[in-house]
Amino acid sequence: MDTSTLFPFLDNLQTEMLQTLEELTNLESPSTEKQHTDRLAAHLQQRFSRLGARSMLLSNPAYGNHVEVRWSAGPSDAKPALLLCHLDTVWASGTLASRSFQVRDDKAWGPGVYDMKGGIVLAEFALRALAELGLTLPRPIILLITSDEEIGSPTSRSIIEEHAHQAEYVLVLEPSLPGGIIKTARKGVGQFDVAIQGIAAHAGADPEKGASAIQELAHQILRLHGLTDLALGTTVNVGIVSGGTRSNVVAAEARAQVDVRVWTLDEARRIEALIRDCPSRTPETRVQVTGGFNRPPMERTAAGVALFEQTRAIAARLGIDLQEGAAGGASDGNFTAALGIPTLDGLGVVGDGAHAVHEHVCVDSLPQRAALLAALLLHL
Repeated sequence: MDTSTLFPFLDNLQTEMLQTLEELTNLESPSTEKQHTDRLAAHLQQRFSRLGARSMLLSNPAYGNHVEVRWSAGPSDAKPALLLCHLDTVWASGTLASRSFQVRDDKAWGPGVYDMKGGIVLAEFALRALAELGLTLPRPIILLITSDEEIGSPTSRSIIEEHAHQAEYVLVLEPSLPGGIIKTARKGVGQFDVAIQGIAAHAGADPEKGASAIQELAHQILRLHGLTDLALGTTVNVGIVSGGTRSNVVAAEARAQVDVRVWTLDEARRIEALIRDCPSRTPETRVQVTGGFNRPPMERTAAGVALFEQTRAIAARLGIDLQEGAAGGASDGNFTAALGIPTLDGLGVVGDGAHAVHEHVCVDSLPQRAALLAALLLHL
């Protein structure tokens, strides 16, 4: 099928794509503020319905509602393509008051533009291009737009995995690596909580009757950080600590929150066993570890590489020299790749500044990346 019409068509819609990005950005959607995420979910459900898709809200009492979009323009017996987006951001409501959406230096700036409201814009306009150009698809398309990715996808993981089991492949519209590089691997993420129980005592009058939970936590912190192995790409970081009540009381309790990143499932199992093997070094203190890996690694597999090579060839027809890379952060693509479903990530917008005040999207990447997505849906 000829893809030559895709980019010219979408390039003429660049201004409209930018307006849509502004509209979505102005609907603030922090993960833990259901009122706001529900409002954006309803807005997106209506937008995709107007496009001609079967679009519905998936009720979610815990966090924001999710959106499921079904595009049936393909053989009904073919396995669908699954597209993954998320509508939630890390930015609290009210952020726009000090960091409003704006365009300058050929970049669009604002909270959530890059991670990942720009990806939702690409999905909408890619589908619009396919419809208005009358192009025939080889398979149906399912687009999931979830509301809790930034907090580990606690309510959407099962939905994503259920759809992935039925899919031919998965395309994740998270932002690209710098320069538009696609992600064929991501680290897995573990979140652990280390709780220490000690014995309180007067720090001046009866220190020998106490057992300091903070002292034990200090030992545990050094042990945990010692598990980092940069050669393997394994990092163990104690990011939050708390404990004690007053400076003149031997601390009876202390706690630490630990972030762990690994490249492979084997390494995840190895490092988790070491984290849980935590005998106390301070007499009369007890150590308890809870938590685990909430996202498995997205390993660079033969299936993923084969999908990338197909994608690279399709991109070349559009004049795009597509490259692959790996990311230390995780996404919902980690779930689908771990199931053995061919998965490509980072197919979203080009820019920089995820979770940072310099978050932005390169404006000219909008039609180009939308054309690439449409071409993939045509040829994969």
